[in-house]
Amino acid sequence: MMQVTIKTLRHYEQMGILIPDEIDKWTGYRYYKLDQMQRLGEIRRLKEIGFSLEEIKELSRENSGRPDIEQLEKKIRTCEEELKVLLRRKEMLHQMVDSQRKIDNMEKFSIQSLPEIIVASHREVIANYEAIGPMCVNVIGPEMQRLGCKCPPPGYCFTIEHAKEYKPTDIDIEYCEQVEEMGEDSKIIQFKKLPEVPTAICMKHVGPYEKFYQSYTELFQYVEKQGYRITGQPRCCYVDGIWNQPDPEKWLSIIQVPVVSG
Repeated sequence: MMQVTIKTLRHYEQMGILIPDEIDKWTGYRYYKLDQMQRLGEIRRLKEIGFSLEEIKELSRENSGRPDIEQLEKKIRTCEEELKVLLRRKEMLHQMVDSQRKIDNMEKFSIQSLPEIIVASHREVIANYEAIGPMCVNVIGPEMQRLGCKCPPPGYCFTIEHAKEYKPTDIDIEYCEQVEEMGEDSKIIQFKKLPEVPTAICMKHVGPYEKFYQSYTELFQYVEKQGYRITGQPRCCYVDGIWNQPDPEKWLSIIQVPVVSG
């Protein structure tokens, strides 16, 4: 009648939450009074609103067996914290779905023009490629926010390497993020205008940044095969990274190389 199993009733008895009024010594059947059925209903309601069996046991030691207002308000606060976690988890799941769709729908190679833009720029020598994410999140992001930078949607950020040859460590790198207008330079951020790039061959890179060299090799082979000549420094544009995708194997970047025919 109360939609609980025999196993559950035995467990409640062992915990001292609901003791049968009588147990038949020959059959082992448990018999309960009407007020115990009502108590069982209260136990179920308490479980539904987030009380553990241990908490219910503690309540049963009190005269009323029911939570007071302070205990109920504490559960409300717990629900609010859990809701924040769930909403954040939902947001991250949506971001991961969007990232996967971008990866699935995007062609590996494409030819695009890059318009003239204003960027907030930061250049430094970093230990390795893994330092790019923390640099963006912990240094550049807060400074751009302090300076009141406004970034046009959907957002465009990229890095340029200034070394003449590949180096896996001590990388001289410049981070650029498109902004709506020139601002006042600081020790961390400098503003500048980048000219238009009429033609750029773009390639998507899926995975951690330390594997960029694999994509560079494939991209340069493609440029040569298609009869293009590189005319400027490659840009690594970051679409999905540590800020919204916890799995580095699913990070999405776009390598953009300025070229001309012949």
